Amino acid sequence: MATKRDYYEVLGVPKNASDEEIKKAYRKLAMKFHPDRNAEDKGAEAKFKEAKEAYEMLSAADKRAAYDQYGHAGVDPNMRGGGAGAEGFGGFAEAFGDIFGDIFGQQRGGGGARGGGRQVYRGSDLSYAMEVTLEEAAEGKEAQIRIPSWDSCETCHGSGAKPGTQAKQCSTCHGQGVVQMRQGFFSVQQTCPHCRGTGKIIPEPCTTCHGQGKVKKQKTLEVKIPAGIDDGMRIRSAGNGEPGTNGGPPGDLYIEIRLKKHDIFERDGDDLHCVVPISFTRAALGGEIEVPTLAGKAAIDIPEGTQAGKQFRLRGKGIKGVRSSYPGDLYCHVAIETPVKLTEHQRKLLKDLDESLKKGGAKHSPTEEGWADKLKGFFSA
Repeated sequence: MATKRDYYEVLGVPKNASDEEIKKAYRKLAMKFHPDRNAEDKGAEAKFKEAKEAYEMLSAADKRAAYDQYGHAGVDPNMRGGGAGAEGFGGFAEAFGDIFGDIFGQQRGGGGARGGGRQVYRGSDLSYAMEVTLEEAAEGKEAQIRIPSWDSCETCHGSGAKPGTQAKQCSTCHGQGVVQMRQGFFSVQQTCPHCRGTGKIIPEPCTTCHGQGKVKKQKTLEVKIPAGIDDGMRIRSAGNGEPGTNGGPPGDLYIEIRLKKHDIFERDGDDLHCVVPISFTRAALGGEIEVPTLAGKAAIDIPEGTQAGKQFRLRGKGIKGVRSSYPGDLYCHVAIETPVKLTEHQRKLLKDLDESLKKGGAKHSPTEEGWADKLKGFFSA
């Protein structure tokens, strides 16, 4: 027996796709491979059924959750005792929802949805950008953030109706939240346009929440930033996104890390880089200097005659990434400073030094001598 393809792969959507993205992807495939449009193509019919099955599973919050956790085994009717993969026009109508609503128009009359019930939708995901310092990223931290939240309205106690009144069953869908219509051999159901899928109408909405039964507030959330996290990484906080519709599950909150610019270090993966300025006399004579690290100070031995751009590597002085077994390294890049604002006495000393160096020949300036030879070869070519 052939192995079933991943439902997300069938529809061509990522695993974090919203309900609307899943619906659009299915609509595109359904229109492309529908048997009525491909009467001679048996392969198109198979692709149509495959897309329909994928949509049936991913458009229902409970089925999608089971599939995300257990794969095909989680929605196999032989294992679950259900009829998730039923063919027939009833299953077709439930799977299509309002996919073909724009083709046939909306049913304006009465009539409840057959075997449907109110449609539940997963809430949208939220994104939150958090700035952290390099030190915080290296060591990890616990932080508090404030995000939008929905609480039950205290005025109407979540009913959405003005105190002293109550919601009524929708007369269009008879409380089902969906309406059904037929066009030829099609049997299609879609979200009720009157109650928008809630199955009820509120004649006198609550003035506090305007009939929503909930009010938007701010809530404080504890977030643990793992040690070694890097710029652009995301932390998922399950269930802290927008609330679902009609009892659907809430979305998730994704906290995206933004690394603040550091005064000394620049991060490259698990490695750190910094520029260390030294005087030209220290570069010429050599000696030990102190350099900063995230853990404190470290010493570097500058050899005599060090040239500009020389790189020194301090093993293990970088950052241990969230997926790394060992910390990275620290690279110190030497920048030789030219003295400024010289006195007349200092100028004379430098001129005397320069004359002395010239008498020593190329051994004091090997790089300059090599550069001069290259120029001669370039201009004589």
